[in-house]
Amino acid sequence: MMKIKTPKKGRVKRELDKRAPKLVETGKKTLILQGTKTSGTLNCVLSEIYHLKKGGAVRFTRKNDNIRPFESGGETSLEFFSLKTDCSIFVYGSHSKKRPNNLVIGRMYDHHVYDLVEVGVENFKSIESFTYDKKIAPRVGSKPFIAFIGEGFENVDELKHLKEVLLDLLRGEVVENINLAGLDRAYICTAISSNKVYLTHCALRLKKSGTVVPRMELVEVGPSMDLVVRRHRLPNEGLRKEAMKTAKDQPKKKVKNVSSDAIQGTIGKIYIPDQKVGEMALPNKAKGVKRERREAKNKEANEHASKKQKEESE
Repeated sequence: MMKIKTPKKGRVKRELDKRAPKLVETGKKTLILQGTKTSGTLNCVLSEIYHLKKGGAVRFTRKNDNIRPFESGGETSLEFFSLKTDCSIFVYGSHSKKRPNNLVIGRMYDHHVYDLVEVGVENFKSIESFTYDKKIAPRVGSKPFIAFIGEGFENVDELKHLKEVLLDLLRGEVVENINLAGLDRAYICTAISSNKVYLTHCALRLKKSGTVVPRMELVEVGPSMDLVVRRHRLPNEGLRKEAMKTAKDQPKKKVKNVSSDAIQGTIGKIYIPDQKVGEMALPNKAKGVKRERREAKNKEANEHASKKQKEESE
């Protein structure tokens, strides 16, 4: 029988609670690592991705010779690293004669490989190769625009899959509301052909437009590269259904004596018990009581005097 260990220290318990499944998930962390052999271009690509994801990424610089994501058993180390760092997306770089400047981007579900996309990097330009005003440089951790241009993202299966993976990789934390002034970057993905995508990173410059909404200009700040899709692996239907499960919306607890109306809005009923004023205890020094007593005494005296007068007259 398997023994279940429970955390004894509060710090360990809090850390486990952070990694536990949540109804509303937080931002996904990215694991960036490399294989046995890499090129200078690929090392620069991995560094640039880490810089763009700063604050939400973990970078391993040691070489890993036993990671082969597309082969059976080759994902064991990836799953171990994912569990250790609590990362749900990984970017793995390798270089060989058959697949030069190779990037494998994958997503994890329950710290197991969910799906994979393998791309080759071509025509890479780093951030240092672009000249622009440093005042408009995007801030670290800011929320980006992501634009996908081209019919290939809707028609070609490989590009549709790549679009899903890039969205998870680049979008950061999911938020409901965002301030327009905080938007300072955009990722532009253009489908050049059925297996090639041009990816570039731009800064947003806000200018006056004569209206409330400012005019936006894109300034390319890098990095930019061509991504050539080589292989991709979709999750099986059983795993997809399990991963896509959402918690059922719990019905709202009915509030007593409160109803809503389309015109009047929220209407509430207030129940007040019967007030028995006659049985209320009043203080002896109340002025009203003294006046009533005085009037009652005067009335009795008048009645007594009139009665006496009547008896004397008889």
